[in-house]
Amino acid sequence: MSKWVNKFVFWLLCTVLAVTGSCSGPKQQEAGGRGTGSVEEIIVQEDRPLILFFGNSLTAGYGLEEDESFPALIQEKIDNEGLAYRVVNGGLSGETTASGLNRLDWFLEEAPAVFILELGGNDGLRGIAVGETRGNLIGIIQKVKSSYPEVQILLAGMQIPPNMGQEYTDAFKGIYEEIAASEQVHLIPFLLEGVAGDPELNLPDGIHPTAEGQALVAATVWQYLRPLL
Repeated sequence: MSKWVNKFVFWLLCTVLAVTGSCSGPKQQEAGGRGTGSVEEIIVQEDRPLILFFGNSLTAGYGLEEDESFPALIQEKIDNEGLAYRVVNGGLSGETTASGLNRLDWFLEEAPAVFILELGGNDGLRGIAVGETRGNLIGIIQKVKSSYPEVQILLAGMQIPPNMGQEYTDAFKGIYEEIAASEQVHLIPFLLEGVAGDPELNLPDGIHPTAEGQALVAATVWQYLRPLL
């Protein structure tokens, strides 16, 4: 939903509630956990530059509460530093690079200031051809650039276990650095640095980070995102 649609919804809500003398929207959380409900404050928040996280279950925070996902933790870091940005979590469990490319247009109704691309892990686990994954990631990046040339793009690198053979694993790992160089975008070398493979930091499936693991992922992302803000 674009910010203009949000404004219309809140304007309509105020019109409906005018008879009661009350005009307040859903509670929003500020740094420190304080809630604010006025329409004016919500619209101001919606007008902040957008940071869009576009990814799969890792971004969505699979198996955890919404506020435990690393994009939500990034919003906390932003608020704590008093930066005027808002985060949207565009993570979808099971997403591949192909399905991500297909659903991208819906998320580009509003210009992001920063676009964080976290896809490819499911491709690797399914053994999808590395060339196809590379092409889809480039397609996503180029579509975002074409829509909003001023956007900052941060590509999250991913690695996979050698289930599909070492040759495939090495080739998969290499595509992120290649794409970052060829498309001139910023790169997080490995999103799950210090988290992948540690049973204490992952859910029983061994793939998705726990709340503690997500906090470490957020710290990794923040290291590369903060200089762009």
